[in-house]
Amino acid sequence: MKAHCVTLSVNGQEYPLTLTRAATLLQVLRNDLHLNGPRYGCGLGQCGACTVLVGDRAARSCVIPAIELDGRTITTLEGLAEHGRPHPVQEAFIEAQAAQCGYCLNGMIMTTVALLRSNPDPGEFEIRQALAGNLCRCGTHLEILDAVRRAVQPAIKLAVQPAIQPAIQGGGQT
Repeated sequence: MKAHCVTLSVNGQEYPLTLTRAATLLQVLRNDLHLNGPRYGCGLGQCGACTVLVGDRAARSCVIPAIELDGRTITTLEGLAEHGRPHPVQEAFIEAQAAQCGYCLNGMIMTTVALLRSNPDPGEFEIRQALAGNLCRCGTHLEILDAVRRAVQPAIKLAVQPAIQPAIQGGGQT
């Protein structure tokens, strides 16, 4: 099989890699980069355990050939924290005690982050629709939904913040 040289940008770091077309992003993240947030669930892109962000969109890493992401920005669960502090969505999941076995949490959290980046104030329908493709075998769906609802308020604040900043930096003049 022919090898391809690619550079993956994962969690803010550049990784030059030599990969075959058969290597999935999940295999590279777990085996080569030793990132354990994305999990192997079904291998078909249907359960959500392997979800990562490509740009700001949720993507199933078990079905994406890694070479197709050359130069794209990839974020895993490990890349959400800032300065050692959990991301607001991670904090909401902790507060809501939205874990039992924890296997699905990677997908639930990454999908929630993607949802809130595209829609900082989703309604119940949008939340349920976004999470519909993520399977939880333990039945903690009510706690997971509670966690997403808790994460909405910090997301609204973050979405508004960039619009306010230019006026403050410019001394109130535009």
